[in-house]
Amino acid sequence: MRVVVVGGTGNIGTSVITALAADPAVTSILGVARRRPDWHPDKTEWATADVATSDLAPLFSGADAVVHLAWLFQPTHNPRITWRTNVIGTSRVLDAVARAKVPALVYASSVGAYSPRPEDDRPVTEDWPTHGWPTASYAVEKAYVERLLDIFERDHGGVRVVRMRPGFMFKRESAAEQMRLFGGPLVPRRLVRPGKVPIVPDIPGLRFQALHSDDAGEAYRLAVTRDVAGAFNLAADPVIRPGDLARLLGARPVTVPRPVARGVLAAAWGARLVPASHHMLDMALHLPLLDTTRARTELGWTPRRSGIEALQELIEGATRGSGGATPPLEAVKRPGVRPGVGARP
Repeated sequence: MRVVVVGGTGNIGTSVITALAADPAVTSILGVARRRPDWHPDKTEWATADVATSDLAPLFSGADAVVHLAWLFQPTHNPRITWRTNVIGTSRVLDAVARAKVPALVYASSVGAYSPRPEDDRPVTEDWPTHGWPTASYAVEKAYVERLLDIFERDHGGVRVVRMRPGFMFKRESAAEQMRLFGGPLVPRRLVRPGKVPIVPDIPGLRFQALHSDDAGEAYRLAVTRDVAGAFNLAADPVIRPGDLARLLGARPVTVPRPVARGVLAAAWGARLVPASHHMLDMALHLPLLDTTRARTELGWTPRRSGIEALQELIEGATRGSGGATPPLEAVKRPGVRPGVGARP
């Protein structure tokens, strides 16, 4: 089996390629990235391409499956840039899959694609609406791509399409990238150490699910190699709340009303002190919890690590300035590259 992984150098891409390389059924992997990495896993070769501009069909020719992971989180101040890669780029990936007659597509959707959580806060299954949160570009783009996939499936019924909808994904090697994407200069590395942070804001209603990136990589491997289709929620227990983060950091949780937290973040984002916007906080406060029954029963997937363990790895990685062997994961950004801009998962 030959697999093409588009966006193979980031947090999830490196875990997906590692999982695929260990599978005897996978004979070759083509990793596609804008910048060629100095990382050479087994069975893997690299091609440089940009989903927004490159002709992708020749790269997909002869593939048994394409895994599409390429996504821009930043710059949040200019959604035209993220739209070009995330929406237009994904549309071009779908077109190339069709032209190259690839029989299977596995796409990286997200919990962020889902409509706001139900009033009773019960975990939702994969049939929950995917209309996103209207003010967050990330959610709008994820939801829009869900509609592109609906059309693609209607017009190309012979292609097996899988939509992976994970919660937050962490691993030690992604710490530097995720600090750049979401922390910015207001969160220096020396503060992300247990005992160094005095308080953690406890915003009413804020909770989320996480999983280790390597567990996500295993789920993608199963989606590639098994005859499954449709959407799969991915998350590990337990549900994480601010109090859990406070315990990991040795800090005290302090209740901060939503309007206050949003106002502070909006001011910091407006001053370009943090890359993550207050709209992302709005989205996070409305995300549903995920029911992962289908992934466990139909994919045969079980996460090996808890969400708390994944978050703890991220904190440890941030403390040490950990990074990975690819350009998006590098611990120290190259000169002239603004933190958080142009990074992909």
